[in-house]
Amino acid sequence: MSADISGWRKPVRTITEDNDQTGSADANNVVTDTAETDETQLKSANGIDANGIERSSTIDAQAAKEHPEVADAVAKIKGLRQTIDNIDGAVIHLLAERFKATSQVGVLKAGAGFAPADYKREDYQIERLQRIAKDAGLDPNIAEMYREFVVTEAKKRHKRIADAGGDPGVLDVFA
Repeated sequence: MSADISGWRKPVRTITEDNDQTGSADANNVVTDTAETDETQLKSANGIDANGIERSSTIDAQAAKEHPEVADAVAKIKGLRQTIDNIDGAVIHLLAERFKATSQVGVLKAGAGFAPADYKREDYQIERLQRIAKDAGLDPNIAEMYREFVVTEAKKRHKRIADAGGDPGVLDVFA
């Protein structure tokens, strides 16, 4: 089932990035302003225009050279995005390590005849992650979404391990 989303996203201003980043689908775009954008839409703080359409911008260092008023922002965004990419890589590696450990827990649970779920542990994790999030200055709701994701996935894996008679399958694709 697919929906027609043509015209769904209409950029207010498009400034594309140099083609030095992977995944840049708009690498050849130039600065454009949409004719139907009014000043109210440009000032929309939440990124949604008056018609409920999400505004989008693609950043381009070359185009920014032609618009010095945004060149500083483009340079700062590029540096921050490199930091974000590095953090994302670290998070993915940490998630891989976490799921290797939870798979081992699943093997031990299956061997001992324990159920995949441990609600006492989940309650502890809720409190613990909420506290860590607050201490780190992170919205506790984000910590809860993370916890919900990893707990749900771990329980699914534990069930698969139990159903397979304690066989975890491949824990490490590099093993």
